[in-house]
Amino acid sequence: MKKLLVALMCVAFAGGSTIVPQQAMAQEAAKKNPNGPKFKFKGGDVHDFGEVPEGPNAEYSFEFTNVGKEPLIIQNASASCGCTTPEWPKEPILPGKTGKIKVAFTTAGRGGQPFDKTVFLTSNSVDGERYELRIKGTVKAKQ
Repeated sequence: MKKLLVALMCVAFAGGSTIVPQQAMAQEAAKKNPNGPKFKFKGGDVHDFGEVPEGPNAEYSFEFTNVGKEPLIIQNASASCGCTTPEWPKEPILPGKTGKIKVAFTTAGRGGQPFDKTVFLTSNSVDGERYELRIKGTVKAKQ
Protein backbone atom coordinates (compact mmCIF):
# COMPACT_ATOMS: atom_id res chain seq x y z
CA MET A 1 0.00 0.00 0.00
CA LYS A 2 2.81 2.36 0.93
CA LYS A 3 4.58 1.66 -2.39
CA LEU A 4 1.37 2.35 -4.30
CA LEU A 5 0.91 5.69 -2.53
CA VAL A 6 4.51 6.70 -3.29
CA ALA A 7 4.10 5.67 -6.94
CA LEU A 8 0.88 7.67 -7.29
CA MET A 9 2.52 10.74 -5.75
CA CYS A 10 5.44 10.46 -8.19
CA VAL A 11 3.07 10.20 -11.16
CA ALA A 12 0.99 13.16 -9.93
CA PHE A 13 4.12 15.26 -9.41
CA ALA A 14 5.60 14.35 -12.80
CA GLY A 15 2.29 14.98 -14.60
CA GLY A 16 1.70 18.30 -12.87
CA SER A 17 5.16 19.57 -13.70
CA THR A 18 4.49 19.26 -17.45
CA ILE A 19 1.54 21.64 -17.36
CA VAL A 20 2.90 25.17 -17.83
CA PRO A 21 0.62 28.20 -18.19
CA GLN A 22 0.87 30.12 -21.46
CA GLN A 23 2.18 33.22 -19.68
CA ALA A 24 5.00 31.24 -18.07
CA MET A 25 5.91 29.78 -21.48
CA ALA A 26 6.05 33.27 -22.98
CA GLN A 27 8.25 34.49 -20.12
CA GLU A 28 10.56 31.51 -20.62
CA ALA A 29 10.79 32.21 -24.37
CA ALA A 30 11.60 35.86 -23.64
CA LYS A 31 14.38 34.76 -21.29
CA LYS A 32 15.81 32.46 -23.97
CA ASN A 33 15.63 35.18 -26.61
CA PRO A 34 15.17 38.64 -25.03
CA ASN A 35 15.72 40.24 -28.45
CA GLY A 36 13.02 38.17 -30.18
CA PRO A 37 10.04 39.67 -31.99
CA LYS A 38 7.16 40.94 -29.84
CA PHE A 39 3.67 42.33 -30.49
CA LYS A 40 2.58 45.65 -28.99
CA PHE A 41 -1.00 46.44 -30.01
CA LYS A 42 -2.06 50.07 -30.18
CA GLY A 43 -5.32 50.22 -28.22
CA GLY A 44 -4.93 46.70 -26.82
CA ASP A 45 -5.86 43.26 -28.07
CA VAL A 46 -9.64 43.53 -27.46
CA HIS A 47 -12.01 45.74 -29.49
CA ASP A 48 -15.55 46.43 -28.30
CA PHE A 49 -17.77 47.53 -31.19
CA GLY A 50 -20.61 48.38 -28.84
CA GLU A 51 -23.79 48.19 -30.91
CA VAL A 52 -23.50 47.58 -34.66
CA PRO A 53 -26.27 47.48 -37.30
CA GLU A 54 -27.37 44.15 -38.76
CA GLY A 55 -26.38 43.73 -42.40
CA PRO A 56 -22.97 45.21 -43.18
CA ASN A 57 -19.84 43.54 -41.85
CA ALA A 58 -18.38 45.02 -38.67
CA GLU A 59 -14.67 45.61 -39.37
CA TYR A 60 -11.74 46.65 -37.21
CA SER A 61 -8.00 46.81 -37.80
CA PHE A 62 -5.73 45.92 -34.89
CA GLU A 63 -2.59 47.99 -35.38
CA PHE A 64 0.60 46.66 -33.84
CA THR A 65 4.31 47.42 -33.65
CA ASN A 66 7.09 44.86 -33.49
CA VAL A 67 8.86 46.06 -30.34
CA GLY A 68 11.40 43.22 -30.50
CA LYS A 69 14.78 43.29 -32.20
CA GLU A 70 14.12 40.55 -34.76
CA PRO A 71 11.58 40.30 -37.63
CA LEU A 72 8.08 39.25 -36.56
CA ILE A 73 6.53 36.58 -38.78
CA ILE A 74 2.82 35.77 -38.57
CA GLN A 75 2.40 32.29 -40.02
CA ASN A 76 -1.39 32.16 -39.69
CA ALA A 77 -4.49 33.85 -38.30
CA SER A 78 -7.67 31.88 -37.69
CA ALA A 79 -10.99 32.74 -36.11
CA SER A 80 -13.13 31.00 -33.50
CA CYS A 81 -15.96 30.70 -36.05
CA GLY A 82 -16.72 31.08 -39.74
CA CYS A 83 -18.51 34.41 -39.20
CA THR A 84 -15.18 36.11 -38.42
CA THR A 85 -12.48 36.62 -41.05
CA PRO A 86 -8.94 37.86 -40.30
CA GLU A 87 -6.48 39.34 -42.81
CA TRP A 88 -2.84 39.65 -41.75
CA PRO A 89 0.48 40.77 -43.24
CA LYS A 90 2.25 37.90 -44.99
CA GLU A 91 5.64 39.63 -45.04
CA PRO A 92 7.89 39.85 -41.96
CA ILE A 93 7.39 42.95 -39.81
CA LEU A 94 10.82 44.40 -39.10
CA PRO A 95 11.77 45.69 -35.64
CA GLY A 96 10.14 49.06 -34.92
CA LYS A 97 7.75 48.73 -37.87
CA THR A 98 3.96 48.47 -37.73
CA GLY A 99 1.40 46.16 -39.24
CA LYS A 100 -2.37 45.66 -39.18
CA ILE A 101 -4.60 42.70 -38.67
CA LYS A 102 -8.02 43.40 -40.15
CA VAL A 103 -10.93 41.46 -38.64
CA ALA A 104 -14.37 41.34 -40.27
CA PHE A 105 -17.47 39.99 -38.51
CA THR A 106 -20.59 39.03 -40.48
CA THR A 107 -23.62 40.66 -38.82
CA ALA A 108 -26.28 39.44 -41.28
CA GLY A 109 -28.85 37.24 -39.58
CA ARG A 110 -27.55 37.99 -36.09
CA GLY A 111 -29.84 40.87 -35.10
CA GLY A 112 -30.35 41.38 -31.38
CA GLN A 113 -27.51 39.03 -30.46
CA PRO A 114 -24.28 39.74 -28.58
CA PHE A 115 -21.02 38.40 -30.01
CA ASP A 116 -17.57 37.71 -28.58
CA LYS A 117 -15.14 36.22 -31.11
CA THR A 118 -11.46 35.35 -30.96
CA VAL A 119 -8.75 35.49 -33.61
CA PHE A 120 -5.75 33.24 -33.00
CA LEU A 121 -2.37 34.38 -34.34
CA THR A 122 0.42 31.88 -34.89
CA SER A 123 3.80 33.61 -34.98
CA ASN A 124 7.42 33.57 -33.87
CA SER A 125 6.72 36.16 -31.13
CA VAL A 126 8.28 35.77 -27.69
CA ASP A 127 4.69 36.29 -26.43
CA GLY A 128 4.17 32.62 -27.25
CA GLU A 129 3.43 30.71 -30.41
CA ARG A 130 -0.27 31.62 -30.17
CA TYR A 131 -1.54 35.15 -29.51
CA GLU A 132 -5.24 36.00 -29.17
CA LEU A 133 -7.22 39.05 -30.32
CA ARG A 134 -10.90 39.54 -29.45
CA ILE A 135 -13.82 41.45 -30.91
CA LYS A 136 -17.13 41.83 -29.14
CA GLY A 137 -20.36 43.78 -29.27
CA THR A 138 -24.06 43.45 -29.99
CA VAL A 139 -25.79 43.32 -33.37
CA LYS A 140 -28.75 45.73 -33.37
CA ALA A 141 -31.87 44.11 -34.82
CA LYS A 142 -33.33 45.63 -37.99
CA GLN A 143 -36.42 47.74 -37.37
